[in-house]
Parts: sequence; structure tokens; C-alpha cells
Amino acid sequence: MIVVSDTSVITSLLQIGQIGLLPQLYARVVLPEAVYEELGRAHSDLPSFLIVQKVQNRSDVVALEKLLDKGESEAIILSLEIHAQALLMDEAKGREVARSKGLRVVGLLGVLVQARRSGKIGLLAPVLTRLRNEVGFYISKELESTVLRTAGE
Repeated sequence: MIVVSDTSVITSLLQIGQIGLLPQLYARVVLPEAVYEELGRAHSDLPSFLIVQKVQNRSDVVALEKLLDKGESEAIILSLEIHAQALLMDEAKGREVARSKGLRVVGLLGVLVQARRSGKIGLLAPVLTRLRNEVGFYISKELESTVLRTAGE
């Protein structure tokens, strides 16, 4: 499966030491240049499995930038251009726009549920605790219960 990623999913996985899940779950993880640049400002060492690709349709990116930031805009357009099977993105507005364009969107929690279900990680609950404590990732108690139930915990 080929996926395009926005910044947030990659950053969160890097911060909790779980970035290695992505190549275990997906054949290719592609980043638009703007996302790669954003990540490079916050993280000095990025994994070599991340593939950087230039977006071709700049006018569509510019149009989306009226609603979203540059990284989100490029990620959506690149997903469409390369016919990615999924877009990894957490931001609500970006997810909404991506879905309106027919893209399948998977957030960080979806990635973690997939990793749990496929046996790539043990229990998910401790990972969610680390996200909350180390990254400041907010998840409501109701959503956490749903995610854990979906993951089989």
C-alpha cells in the first residue's frame, strides 16, 4: 500500500519512538516537499524509508492554501497525483477537504489500531498513554475507549 503523509502523524511517531511501524504497515511512505521541510525543521534525523516527491500541480496546491497550510495542501494534491491508497493526516479541516476529494484518510490512531491488529505492537493502551504524556496528544476518554475496543483491548 502506498500512502502519503502529512507532518503530524510522522512527528508523533518519531516522538514516541514508533516511526518504524510505517514501513511495516505500508510499502511506500511518500512525503511532499513541504512536509519534508516541516519535519526537517523539528527533527534532525529522518528515516531513510520516507520518500520525498514533488507535487506537479502547483495551481491546485495554491488553491487549497486558501483553506489549509502548505504541507496539508501538498499532501492532498500529491495523494491525488500518485493515486495513493491512503493519506495519513490528523488535522480536522485537512481530513474534511481530503475526504471531499475522494481520498481515504487515516489518522495516527488509525495507524496504531492497524499496527495493533496486525501484531506490530503489543498493547495499544500504553502507546496512547505515551502519546498523551510525551507528545501532548489529546484524545477524549470516549474516543480512547472506542479505539481500544476497535484494537481488541
